[in-house]
Amino acid sequence: MEKFTQLTGVAAPLPMVNVDTDMIIPARYLKTIKRTGLGAGLFASMRFDDEGRERPDFVLNQPAWRNAKILIAGENFGCGSSREHAPWALLDYGIRCVIAPSFADIFYNNCFKNGVLPIVLPQEQVDRLQQAAENGANATFTIDLPSQTIEMPDGERVAFEVEAFRKECLLNGWDDIGLTLRQAGDIDDYEQRQRTGQPWLWAS
Repeated sequence: MEKFTQLTGVAAPLPMVNVDTDMIIPARYLKTIKRTGLGAGLFASMRFDDEGRERPDFVLNQPAWRNAKILIAGENFGCGSSREHAPWALLDYGIRCVIAPSFADIFYNNCFKNGVLPIVLPQEQVDRLQQAAENGANATFTIDLPSQTIEMPDGERVAFEVEAFRKECLLNGWDDIGLTLRQAGDIDDYEQRQRTGQPWLWAS
């Protein structure tokens, strides 16, 4: 998993509540277990019409936010099914941070496991960030994980909270596999002791 330390980029405002995982990545894209290529299907029903043409009114189709790296969303973002493809699609598109007043629990956990930083802020602060993103098309925000701050285009900083363990994992790029591999020495030692003391368990 790629490390997350500091992210600077355009923030796209998506002030919709209850954006579920089927809206983030429709079920027809779930046939793959690969994490790449899913960005093409991100918000597909909102980005494209039935003929596959872009809907010009959707925020990520507009020039100012087409290359957004940050998404400022409404409450209960990521509700619905538990599909891990949702953070995969965001990440593949290039979005590494989502800011919202609240997230669905499973989606929130899946984000951290895949290198996407979900930030929870009070509604009034989210509203201010969305307004700054709307008013300053192409303006950049900076998410600094070590200091736990968001720098707005005008230089104002907003603090956010993140659990210490999750922060450490993102800073170091540790997903579940990475965390397990940190114990590789102890695992090897255990297996060697087992081979010696219980060799029948290793008989082919």
